[in-house]
Amino acid sequence: MCIKHQLRRSFTSIATAASEFPSLSSSTYTNYLHYPRLLSSCKHLNPLLQIHAQIIVSGFKHHHSITHLINLYSLFHKCDLARSVFDSTPNPSRILWNSMIRAYTRSKQYNEALEMYYCMVEKGLEPDKYTFTFVLKACTGALNLQEGVWFHGEIDRRGLERDVFIGAGLVDMYSKMGDLKRAREVFDKMPKRDVVAWNAMIAGLSQSEDPCEAVDFFRSMQLVGVEPSSVSLLNLFPGICKLSNIELCRSIHGYVFRRDFSSAVSNGLIDLYSKCGDVDVARRVFDQMVDQDDVSWGTMMAGYAHNGCFVEVLELFDKMKLGNVRINKVSAVSAFLAAAETIDLEKGKEIHGCALQQRIDSDILVATPLMVMYAKCGETEKAKQLFWGLQGRDLVAWSAIIAALVQTGYPEEALSLFQEMQNQKMKPNRVTLMSILPASLVSMYAKCGFFTAALTTFNRMSSRDIVTWNSLINGYAQIGDPYNAIDMFYKLRLSAINPDAGTMVGVVPACALLNDLDQGTCIHGLIVKLGFESDCHVKNALIDMYAKCGSLPSAEFLFNKTDFTKDEVTWNVIIAAYMQNGHAKEAISSFHQMRLENFHPNSVTFVSVLPAAAYLAAFREGMAFHACIIQMGFLSNTLVGNSLIDMYAKCGQLDYSEKLFNEMDHKDTVSWNAMLSGYAVHGHGDRAIALFSLMQESQVQIDSVSFVSVLSACRHAGLVEEGRKIFHSMSDKYHIKPDLEHYACMVDLLGRAGLFDETLGFIKVMPVEPDAGVWGALLGSCRMHSNVKLGEVALDHLVKLEPRNPAHFVVLSSIYAQSGCSWVELKNKVHAFRVGDKSHPQLESMHLLWNTLLEKMEKIGYVPDRSCVLQNVEEEDKEMFLYSHSERLAITFALLNTPPGSTIQIVKNLRVCADCHTTTKFISKSQPVGSLSEMRLVSIILRMVFAHATITGDLGEKHISHSHCIA
Repeated sequence: MCIKHQLRRSFTSIATAASEFPSLSSSTYTNYLHYPRLLSSCKHLNPLLQIHAQIIVSGFKHHHSITHLINLYSLFHKCDLARSVFDSTPNPSRILWNSMIRAYTRSKQYNEALEMYYCMVEKGLEPDKYTFTFVLKACTGALNLQEGVWFHGEIDRRGLERDVFIGAGLVDMYSKMGDLKRAREVFDKMPKRDVVAWNAMIAGLSQSEDPCEAVDFFRSMQLVGVEPSSVSLLNLFPGICKLSNIELCRSIHGYVFRRDFSSAVSNGLIDLYSKCGDVDVARRVFDQMVDQDDVSWGTMMAGYAHNGCFVEVLELFDKMKLGNVRINKVSAVSAFLAAAETIDLEKGKEIHGCALQQRIDSDILVATPLMVMYAKCGETEKAKQLFWGLQGRDLVAWSAIIAALVQTGYPEEALSLFQEMQNQKMKPNRVTLMSILPASLVSMYAKCGFFTAALTTFNRMSSRDIVTWNSLINGYAQIGDPYNAIDMFYKLRLSAINPDAGTMVGVVPACALLNDLDQGTCIHGLIVKLGFESDCHVKNALIDMYAKCGSLPSAEFLFNKTDFTKDEVTWNVIIAAYMQNGHAKEAISSFHQMRLENFHPNSVTFVSVLPAAAYLAAFREGMAFHACIIQMGFLSNTLVGNSLIDMYAKCGQLDYSEKLFNEMDHKDTVSWNAMLSGYAVHGHGDRAIALFSLMQESQVQIDSVSFVSVLSACRHAGLVEEGRKIFHSMSDKYHIKPDLEHYACMVDLLGRAGLFDETLGFIKVMPVEPDAGVWGALLGSCRMHSNVKLGEVALDHLVKLEPRNPAHFVVLSSIYAQSGCSWVELKNKVHAFRVGDKSHPQLESMHLLWNTLLEKMEKIGYVPDRSCVLQNVEEEDKEMFLYSHSERLAITFALLNTPPGSTIQIVKNLRVCADCHTTTKFISKSQPVGSLSEMRLVSIILRMVFAHATITGDLGEKHISHSHCIA
């Protein structure tokens, strides 16, 4: 009845019993029969308060129940109520004094516990071994070694040191306060050492500078016949973590496996393996546990977070929810950290909701990573709101919000908060400021790009550690300033400080940014010499550097070395390396090999491999990746979603891209740009403009890439007016300065529409010097409209900008091929004539000469072949079109400008029509020319050098060699 908390019925029974046994007093009967049972049944505070009230009403004040009340109130951390019970008791016994001291100690009110001891002694009561056991715990909790040593003297004076409980308490106190010498002296003097004493020594030694002694003690206790308890192992684990000895971990694991320990030991093993870097074994221990409580889940999540496996943390969180496991502080902290590192705001909000349900969100341990998560996910205002709403902000919370603001690009607000932190007297001590603050400022300034301030602070520092040097080197590399990064590295080499692995992780990417393979190879040699090549982070950076410098074989060699322990980052780096060097098939093959070797792809893996499917237009492979993404729970990741949209668009599956885009919970600027680009590639200009308008309405941050995509869509669809408006809105509305890529889009847009006068005017007023992209866009438009003259202008500029690129000459050749062009070289100068060319200064003289030649040819039988004129004009006008053929213009020009007896060589880019072929023969007969020949163009080389073969005809004073290229 009492166990079920049916208090009302219990009190009724008390009253009934009292009436049935009038010879017994009510208080005596209640004392010995009912109140102890009632008090023992209390599991919550409210029933305890009700029983206490009934005791007061009944007037019962027996010391056993009073002691029970005090102990219960202390369990509920209600020392004020326990003290009121104590104070209301006349002449409290030593038992009650001990209970009150214990209550304060249990509630971590250590100073109050010590005060109770002194009051007890003043009242004339002699402390016993239990009193000293409790006060020793109070000294330990208060870290009051001086008081503890005094109590040790009192214990000796009373001859209690040999008591097993007192001895264990002294060992525990000295061990936890780092005085291992005194702890060992007490331990050695103990006539009998129980498991508690051994555990205290193991705990102290595990925290010492030489944790190997803790392992020795653990073995010694077994040799003397003391069986280790769960606490023994839990005390030993921190020492093994310090040693990072995986073999020792396995040995202890075997010991645990052969015995039946509590789930707390299994949780400790998970933590142990995780901190020693073997998170896979930790997961196996977790999976094999029969009773996985919320502590087990939290420990496993913390292990994953400790090893940077943030995706796995979030996967465990999802499984926790499915299994209805309660989220606790440890699991919440790990989950928030994972959401922050993966920049998964939606998942972070989901975790926040669970923390709210469990009412742990206001706890400072949980609230600190929660606000960091919001800051790193871009919700800076939300993070600041949480910070200012936090009760009891400590130094960790202040540091966390300041660091988060720095990392997310709000240095001024971070400095303002730092000032506010000082104003609120939340200050580190002088030693901390002198040693840590300058390094922190250097790091902060470097991460924000304020390198003048960073260098000023750096130069003023009296002593600099490797962390400070690394802050500058890494900072320069991260903002894309490799020259200063490498310069700082060599200055470090000249100093007395040796670089560490963190230094190399900063300087190697700087070589990649410079595309300086020689410098990178040199630094690689130094890495080998200093012994950092085995560091996984360093080797990942080296693989990336070699790939970006174009030395893929070196990257592959490092990756395939047998002594190299790979992680997920390593696989991501090699997949990206293959893609950077155009080896899409190898990138996909590496992804499959990664899975075969039991490595779990993360969001970065898919972001790296999806472009390979896009590059190969491998639709089925892309769909397989999509299925893996869904299965592994990455579909909500924005970066992965963006890559999927791009992949499907490049595989020609625009419908899939649209579906993914519309179903995305969180779209960033890249998501919109990917969809705009897809519309542009497929020529859907109207849909691109509609999406761009929706993007504007949605108040998404529009960047320069957005404008490149929508302008590309306009040029492909020929939407000139819309393109003009969008281009002008860049600077007028969005204050984005157009770059050369935007100008090239506009040149292509106007050129494709045939608006060449406007195009040239646009190029002339450009505020920057046009590059090859701009002139190449113009040349492409000239090809579309067969505009040879403007094409030659574009080519002149392209030859100056890219003299080794033959593609531009091929484009111009195509323009010539479309329009028909003939060349003749006179006096080391090439003269070009196009069909219907009316711009030549000697055109009138050439026309008169042609009429003279025509008369002479007609007298000897020449009849124009009008079938060679394809234009739909009157028959009498077709002869005029025949004369406009480029080779006839070239012939008349050459006849006017060469002396008799010269050989005339005409080069043409197309087949010669039948009438022109006949005309050259009649000209020879009418002109006294004894030779007429035709020549076939066999190749086009740079600078329009043509190789040709001559077919000789009749000989004469002038020789006309007529060449043409095969159409």
